[in-house]
Amino acid sequence: MSLKRFIVYYLLYTAFLAGISILLPVLFPSNKLFCNQFWAIFSFVAVITCIAYILVHLGIKYQPEAGVMAIMASIAFKMLFCLTFILVYGSKAKGIGLTFAFNFFSLYLLFSFFEIYSLLLNLRHQNK
Repeated sequence: MSLKRFIVYYLLYTAFLAGISILLPVLFPSNKLFCNQFWAIFSFVAVITCIAYILVHLGIKYQPEAGVMAIMASIAFKMLFCLTFILVYGSKAKGIGLTFAFNFFSLYLLFSFFEIYSLLLNLRHQNK
């Protein structure tokens, strides 16, 4: 998968997730599903996932034999920045609780699944 194609699919996927995020409070108005800074979390995870994928794509493109190291570096990069985000956000917002944890980790997993799926598509084309 080319980088341009990934970005188009990624923007569509991000818009789909944003649409679901807008629709859920409308469908369930009595439940507080999202924390106060949900869109900041959404934006952060979306941007960091895109950067991580671009790093992997460039790493595999310029040095194919080091592709596994690029993937591992990308995972470490993403995890460190996400943990730093949790630490900073947690220290500023006291008592953030279960809603923040659910919001952050569900977004992290949803974006990570898309990233892994895209990487597997690249590997499938290399095996042919």
